Amino acid sequence: MISISHENDYIQIMVFGAFTLQDYREFEQAVLYQSEFYGPVALLFDLHEMLSYTLDMAWEEIKFIREHGQKFQRVAVVSSDQWVTWSAWMSRLFTDAEIGLFTESDDARTWLMEESDPNGVTNA
Repeated sequence: MISISHENDYIQIMVFGAFTLQDYREFEQAVLYQSEFYGPVALLFDLHEMLSYTLDMAWEEIKFIREHGQKFQRVAVVSSDQWVTWSAWMSRLFTDAEIGLFTESDDARTWLMEESDPNGVTNA
C-alpha cells in the first residue's frame, strides 16, 4: 500500500507492506503531474514500513527512471534495508537528481529543504 502527500516543497511517499505495480503507477502519476506544473520534483521516499516489492514494480521503476529521470531534483530515501540502499545507488545511473539515503525521516526532510550539494549524494 502506498500513501502520497504533497507537502509544501516536496512529495512524500510512504510504502506499507508490499510495494506493488499499482502503487508504483500512483507514484508515477504524482511525479508527472507535479513536474508538469511545478518543474523538477523533490521527493521523500519513506520505505521503513515496506515489507516487500513485486518484480513487475521493480522493472517499472527502472523503465520510469530511465524515461523520466530528468524530472527529479532531489530524492531522499528513508530505509535501513541494504537492498533498498543498493537500488537507490543504482538509480543514480539514470538521473542527475541528488539522492540522499537516510535512516530517519526527520533527517531526510531537513536535507530536502537545504541547498543542493554539488557532489550529488548524501548518506545519513
